[in-house]
Amino acid sequence: MSQLPELIKILKQRSVKIGQFTLASGKTSDFYVDARQTTLYSRGAQLIAELILKRLHPEVTAIGGPVTGADPITGATVALSAATSRPINGFMVRKAAKGYGAQNWLEGQAGLEKGTAVCVVEDTVTTGGSLLKAIKRIEDAGYKVVQCIAVVDREEGARESIEDAGYPFEALTTKQMLMVDE
Repeated sequence: MSQLPELIKILKQRSVKIGQFTLASGKTSDFYVDARQTTLYSRGAQLIAELILKRLHPEVTAIGGPVTGADPITGATVALSAATSRPINGFMVRKAAKGYGAQNWLEGQAGLEKGTAVCVVEDTVTTGGSLLKAIKRIEDAGYKVVQCIAVVDREEGARESIEDAGYPFEALTTKQMLMVDE
C-alpha cells in the first residue's frame, strides 16, 4: 500500500470520530480528528515523516510548530531525516514563554542561524489561528517561514487564512478524504 492511502486508513481507524464535539475554536462539529492517536503511533508517525520529507522545499533546514500537535510530527521527521542525505533540525513553539531560564517561546534554536528557512507543521488545522500565532513567534525569533504542512485540514478556512497571510500551505489529508467510505 502506498504511503498516503495507508495514512488515510490509519487516521480513519485511530483518529476520526463522528459525534458532537466542541473544537478549540469554540465551534461545535460532528467531525473530530484526534490526530495524536496517529502521530504517536509508530507506523502513523513514520508515514507522516516520509510524506513530509518528500514535500519539503529545498531551502528548508528545520521544521516545527505549535506544541503539542506538532511535537510528534517534528520528532518523527527529524529522526527519519537523520538517515537521509538531508538531515533537518526541529523546533517547538511554546504556548507561552518559558517562565525561567532563557524564557524562550521557541525551543530548539541551537544551530539555527537567524534567517533560516523553516517549515511549520501541525497535526490538524481548522481556521489556521494556532498556526498563524506560531508563525508570528517563529518570525519574531528571526526565522523565515517558507512552507506550512498539516496532517489534516478540516477544510474550515485554515488554507485560506494561511495563504491570505502569504504562506504556502498544504495538507497531507483533508476532511473530504477522511469522510470517503472505502
